[in-house]
Amino acid sequence: MSFAVEVRDLTVRYGRATAVDNVSLRLEPGVVYGLLGRNGAGKTSLLSTIAAFQRASSGSVLVDGEDPYENARVMAGIALVREGGDFPEEKVRGVLDFAARLRPHWSAELAAELVDRFELPLDKKPTQLSRGKRSALGVVVGLASRAPLTMFDEAYLGLDAPSRYAFYDALLADYAAHPRTIVLSSHLIEEVERLFERVIILDQGTVLLEEDAEDLRSRGRTVTGPQDEVEAFVTGLRVVGRAQLGRTLQVTVVGDLPPGAEQRAVEAGLELGSVPLQDLFVHLTSKGERR
Repeated sequence: MSFAVEVRDLTVRYGRATAVDNVSLRLEPGVVYGLLGRNGAGKTSLLSTIAAFQRASSGSVLVDGEDPYENARVMAGIALVREGGDFPEEKVRGVLDFAARLRPHWSAELAAELVDRFELPLDKKPTQLSRGKRSALGVVVGLASRAPLTMFDEAYLGLDAPSRYAFYDALLADYAAHPRTIVLSSHLIEEVERLFERVIILDQGTVLLEEDAEDLRSRGRTVTGPQDEVEAFVTGLRVVGRAQLGRTLQVTVVGDLPPGAEQRAVEAGLELGSVPLQDLFVHLTSKGERR
């Protein structure tokens, strides 16, 4: 079971500060989304409003066709795991029991498997755990809930590299067996981009881009070669980055190349390369590119 999300003209303000500014988007059911944005872009505020942790200042959010705020059926199907954890003041065993009572799709088998994988002590309280173990507990709760809408807001940043990769593998395996709508908000783009089916980029509280992940990856290209030839080749294209060493210039462009462009590049002695999603994100959200 998966939930769709419809966000319409959503604005979230804190006093005079606007965190989310008139955002409209749709999350299709059964898709893994990457939610990307620099610090302060509005990611946490957007996810918290979708999860009904707070009210919108204006606009609306529909989850599975209904307003999630104080809606017991819908909220039972939403799991938002934040970096802080939001755990009750009980031992880890009690935290898991509490989650099992709240989540109708809870998998005790998966929870036990992940507890063992991350070596979580069941007889300690979350406040007694290291940052890494608290992050692991959040991962266990988020995955074992099998909520139709599962969102991780930087919840796994405290994990060391082997544990993060264990989380990614567990997520992919359980998502394949039990599809649901998943949103991953992360700064570790290079690590997690393989998980994304669609990408949403927030910038200064607005949606900068929403696109299929493969299409986005294919639209970023580097053009490298003699400066004059590169400048002539990229005329009319959207240039988002430049790097120069002597007479050699490398330009990063975003957008579809015109017909015959690859052949012209070969004839001009230019090299076309792909752009990692993380590099593309950095270019698109740099101050010079904001619109």
